[in-house]
Amino acid sequence: MAEKPSSAKKRDQFLAVWPALADELVQYMEGEKMPKEAVNWFKRSLDYNTPGGKLNRGISVVDTVQILKGSELSADEYKRAAILGWCIELLQAYFLVADDMMDQSITRRGQPCWYRVENVGNIAINDAFMLEAAIYYLLKKHFRQEKYYVDLLEIFHEVTFQTELGQLIDLITAPEDAVNLSKFSLDKHHLIVVYKTAYYSFYLPVALALHMAGVTSPSAYEKALDILIPMGEYFQVQDDYLDCYGTPEQIGKIGTDILDNKCSWLINKALQKASAEQRKVLDANYGVKSPESEARVKAVFQELELAREFEQYEADSYRRINALIEEIPAEGSQDGLKREVFQSFLAKVYKRQK
Repeated sequence: MAEKPSSAKKRDQFLAVWPALADELVQYMEGEKMPKEAVNWFKRSLDYNTPGGKLNRGISVVDTVQILKGSELSADEYKRAAILGWCIELLQAYFLVADDMMDQSITRRGQPCWYRVENVGNIAINDAFMLEAAIYYLLKKHFRQEKYYVDLLEIFHEVTFQTELGQLIDLITAPEDAVNLSKFSLDKHHLIVVYKTAYYSFYLPVALALHMAGVTSPSAYEKALDILIPMGEYFQVQDDYLDCYGTPEQIGKIGTDILDNKCSWLINKALQKASAEQRKVLDANYGVKSPESEARVKAVFQELELAREFEQYEADSYRRINALIEEIPAEGSQDGLKREVFQSFLAKVYKRQK
């Protein structure tokens, strides 16, 4: 049996597909007789914003297609799966360029946010639109002839809208400049993380792979959704936990959720458990941009034993998600699902430290 490629090797193989796709997009602009300055600008935006992250979403499409096929992919199959993966990475780039402007963020992936690059500024709004439009150019060019082409278009449109709904709830619930903890609740947190993260980070890669693998049964997509949405929620709760309890060395950034008035799982759990006295401390200090206020909030989190609450949540989530996965027969379901697809996703996120 062939040795499984390492994650670094998988990443390199996936990255190797990107330059040709960027060239296709640039050649389209050249074919439209766009001025050289505009062509170069788009090329720079594509390369600055798209290939720099962990690429987990994109690589998951390739991994899932391979699991569903049950054998190595041919060079053509790999390329087509990778194109779908890069379309998710373009969607992610579109979201992040816009999100960084909304949040007035400073850095992203260890470099200045795109809008903060010299001479970019508000042009980044249009650049975000162009990153999204690039998805549909690539889908048309490479998948127009496939029976599932309209399914690809529909799922990208639907998931984009769902993510934007999640972003809206987040923005109006937790604006940085107007802290009001009475707007927070675990129900709101659930809505934000499901719509803003779970659909495009967990369901979309698997749904694209299912379409490419020829799975057509609606029940397969429903079952995938039933497993992947709770998994995406668990992933985001982990993220919230690590933002507060992880070290910068461990998570690669300094956690700022408390300072930034984020509607995170921890603050919502704290609000649920806090005494009147503790609630006063949270109201007075959450979202205040000072290390002293942040320390006071963390002290309340410690009094409420939120780290232990998270451990319990993690154990419960793992059990619940595994039970859903085990409902798929070991030999695979008649509608085309395989347990391994979901087990590999869960293995990547369970007890992760970054």
